[in-house]
Amino acid sequence: MAIEIERKFLLLDDSWRREAVTPPETLVQGYLPRMTGGPTVRVRISGEKAFLTVKGRPRENSAISRSEFEYPIPVTDAENMLDEFCGGRIVKKLRFTFPAADGLQWEIDEYLELNAGLFTAEIELPGPDTPFPRPPWLGKDISGDPRYTNAALSCCPYSSWRNGK
Repeated sequence: MAIEIERKFLLLDDSWRREAVTPPETLVQGYLPRMTGGPTVRVRISGEKAFLTVKGRPRENSAISRSEFEYPIPVTDAENMLDEFCGGRIVKKLRFTFPAADGLQWEIDEYLELNAGLFTAEIELPGPDTPFPRPPWLGKDISGDPRYTNAALSCCPYSSWRNGK
């Protein structure tokens, strides 16, 4: 079984932009309606590639670890699923990547449209206790805050709760 172990943070400033080594990747991802307690099902288009991903709920006693299964699918299938199954539950963002240490990688997401103004940093780890470098631009750890999951942002965008709506 595939397990995702990921830490997610807010950013203190934009000094990370000096470290980004690749042009941003545009991601469009939609979420199928979720049954209470069920998995999160995501459809993602990234350039000329598309994926269907099923993510479990966070594992007991860990806000950063959960099962994850991801499969490549044709882009036209992904476009049709976004239109037919996801409705307005769409998140668009730019992703910047650059290396951390020990083969790890930072992913900085700049959210667009209704989630504009939100920037997050993620690092995927081989184990829950794996140490990793904490750059000076790294802010509050939001790994356990469900508001910042992309599935939640697709239903309740950052602009609505940031402005107290």
